[in-house]
Amino acid sequence: MAKLSCDFRYLLIPAAFVFIYIQMRLFTTQSEYADRMAEAVDAEHHCTSQMRLLIDQISMQQEQIVALEEGKKRKDQECTQFKTLVNDLEKKALQRVIDKTQVPVAAVVIMACNRADYLERTVASVLKYQSSVASKYPLFVSQDGSDPRVKTKALSYKELTYMQHIDYDPVHTDRPGELIAYYKIARHYKWALDELFYKHNFDRVIILEDDMEIAPDFFDYFEAAAALLDKDKSIMAVSSWNDNGQKQFVYDPYALYRSDFFPGLGWMLTRSVWNELSPKWPKAYWDDWLRLKDNHNGRQFLRPEVCRTYNFGEHGSSMGQFFEKYLAPIKMNDVKVDWKSQDLSYLTEEKYAQYFADILKAAKPVPGTDPALMASNIEGDIRIQYRDQSDFEYIAQQFGVFEEWKDGVPRTAYKGVVVFRYHPPRRVFLVGPDSLQQLGIENA
Repeated sequence: MAKLSCDFRYLLIPAAFVFIYIQMRLFTTQSEYADRMAEAVDAEHHCTSQMRLLIDQISMQQEQIVALEEGKKRKDQECTQFKTLVNDLEKKALQRVIDKTQVPVAAVVIMACNRADYLERTVASVLKYQSSVASKYPLFVSQDGSDPRVKTKALSYKELTYMQHIDYDPVHTDRPGELIAYYKIARHYKWALDELFYKHNFDRVIILEDDMEIAPDFFDYFEAAAALLDKDKSIMAVSSWNDNGQKQFVYDPYALYRSDFFPGLGWMLTRSVWNELSPKWPKAYWDDWLRLKDNHNGRQFLRPEVCRTYNFGEHGSSMGQFFEKYLAPIKMNDVKVDWKSQDLSYLTEEKYAQYFADILKAAKPVPGTDPALMASNIEGDIRIQYRDQSDFEYIAQQFGVFEEWKDGVPRTAYKGVVVFRYHPPRRVFLVGPDSLQQLGIENA
């Protein structure tokens, strides 16, 4: 019995060690748990703090959104009020500039954007000759965009009506690298012409750009041409421009021509033509689009030999293209032609082909590989045949006239014939491969 008690005491010693070990492990575990609990509490506090910060940020953003929405509402209201004001100003201006007893010949619109100094020069030139015929030619400035200097300048003239085209729609070009300016210009033209033909109900519109001066007989010329435009539906538009109107290539301020190539740069069209063009107006490059045969459908354009406009716009969307060689040397007419006394019936479709053919037949044919040199030694009008576009470009380069073609038509051409002066008053006719046949000229 004593032996068993001794053995039991020996067993208590390992048990005590086990108990102490368990207690130490338990203490360690409790300490780790307490540390993790503390970390969890800290994490919870941090998360709560972040959530409160996020809630505060969201609240601030919501307040900003509400403020922006309120600002947009105010801007929309201001825009509506501004449009109403502009419409009222337009109506008042029209009442001021249009004599109710005088039916206007055409509205004149100056297309502007962001060149206030150019606009000032153009308006000054137009008003110099428009003031005496203001009731026949009510004047407008149409601004694309919101350049403040242009707007201020345009509104400073009581003699004209201001229009503003604001376009917030993004521009998507058809090809990479294209200038979006050409797309914006096309949109502006369509908007302005729709306004003038459909809102203001004009029968004809003359389009100028904000880098042009006009000749003394500009308005008389267009008044005379308007009668032809109304009478002869084979005339699509009337232009005051000649692409080969440089000083060395012109002579007669009375001479007018029909052309298959749209000249632009100061031109007039009718509402009936615009009714056709407006629904299919292009996204860009509107002037080249008008030169496509599918769009002018066999119709032609009237142009003068001596320009009735001068383009001084060296800086613009076209980056001064052709300016030094072709635009700067242009001769603008300085003779006050009495167009009312001129018989222009020769320009009608039924008469002009024969009139032009008679002039062409009388010109002396010049063969050879150096036509410019030969032309210098021949008296009177001459004609030079070209075989194709490359041959035309070679000959045109010798004389210094425009070499460019659009859709198979050289600039200024009628039935493939390009005419210009060379050592004036001599005329040179560059004649296409089938031009004589088109004009009914045989054995010439």
